[in-house]
This record gives sequence, structure tokens and C-alpha cells, in this order.
Amino acid sequence: MLRKNQLHTELSNLQGMSLEALRAQWTKLFKLEPGPWISRDVLIRGLAWKLQEAVFGGISKTAARRMAQLSAELIDHGAIKPAQANALKPGTRLVREWQGRVHEVVITQGGFIWSGSTYGSLSQVARLITGTRWSGPRFFGLTEGGGRTELPPNPGPPRRPDKASGRPRSGLSS
Repeated sequence: MLRKNQLHTELSNLQGMSLEALRAQWTKLFKLEPGPWISRDVLIRGLAWKLQEAVFGGISKTAARRMAQLSAELIDHGAIKPAQANALKPGTRLVREWQGRVHEVVITQGGFIWSGSTYGSLSQVARLITGTRWSGPRFFGLTEGGGRTELPPNPGPPRRPDKASGRPRSGLSS
């Protein structure tokens, strides 16, 4: 069994090995011969992965099962559907610069904290920052959106929110 302190040396040695030696090492570690079309670079990468796996462990059963599902989907349908975005976890911090000012939003169980106040949606925060209707997830770079590729021009400073509703006050505010 390979030890952590030996791993660096083994990985470094791969670069100096001949193609024949790499192929022999592949056969030894993977218990099958590599195809004749596999390049030297791919052999080195595969062997490096296998050596690291021996020291640190392989992928989890969950990850292996997911890869098998994706493989079956690719074979059956010729494509893999995009994964749905993971929900934001409480404690996550989103940072965005807008008009030379850095804005930080903290995700909580009950909403989004920005500038000392809690809001019900990320889009509400984005609207307060920009002064225009803007998708919060898009503004903070969480999604790629269609349509606009740039943020709208800054219409001026954002209006302060009404304390009761959290919405921008209508009219002028001081």
C-alpha cells in the first residue's frame, strides 16, 4: 500500500516513464490493458488518479451511482439534462460590486440580509441596489440569463426600504 509521503515521488516518476512502462503500470493498477489509442498524457493522468485513490480513497458510492445514472441517460437519450441549481444554504455570502461599492448578502433560513435588513428575496435586494427591476440570482451571478447581457445603467442611489414591507418607498426619500 502506498503511503502519503511516497505519493509525491510516485507522481513525479510518472513524467519520466517510457510509454511502455506507463502502459505496464496501467495494466498493473487497473487490471486491464489500456487501449492502443490512449495517449501518454491520458495514461499519466489516469495513473496519477489511481495512485491518489490508493492513498486518499476513491469516489463515494453515491457519486459512483450518480455517474452510472448519467451514463445510462447519455446512452439512452444521447444527452444529459442540465442539473438543477442547488438551493442556497444558510450562511452563504454573496458578494457583488455595483457602481464602485461592494455589496454583501448573507443567506439565512428566513431570507437575505443586506445592509442590516432582512429581505424575502434576492431580487428585492438587487432592485434596491440597482434601482431597477433585476433578477437577484442573475445580478449575483448565480444563473446565466437570457436577454440582457449587461446590467442596466445606474439610475441613481437606491431608495431606502419601507421598514414595514421591505419595499422601496414611493416618491422621494431623504
